[in-house]
Amino acid sequence: MPIVTYHLPDGTATDVDVQVGQTIMDGSTRNNLPGIVAECGGSCSCATCHVHVDATSNGLFAEPAEEETELLEFLDGACDRSRLSCQLVVPDTDERIEIHVVDSR
Repeated sequence: MPIVTYHLPDGTATDVDVQVGQTIMDGSTRNNLPGIVAECGGSCSCATCHVHVDATSNGLFAEPAEEETELLEFLDGACDRSRLSCQLVVPDTDERIEIHVVDSR
């Protein structure tokens, strides 16, 4: 099972085993980690699950769809590593996945 390291806004990091096929959002919410609000439940309509994907992990995920890209355009703190965690499906990999949860305060 892939290990996802969630780097939280308070500076701590938490490792979570996330099943292949689940989303980065699922891994966070199922483990009650702070920061990924996921108001829409993963339907790519609210952007409250905004994260930054570490450069070492970026190639593990499919390119963002147009709908995701449009939502990201209007977010404060968005950058070239920004993604919506509801759209990041965990691949079958032995590599650690590094995710930085954006401080949405």
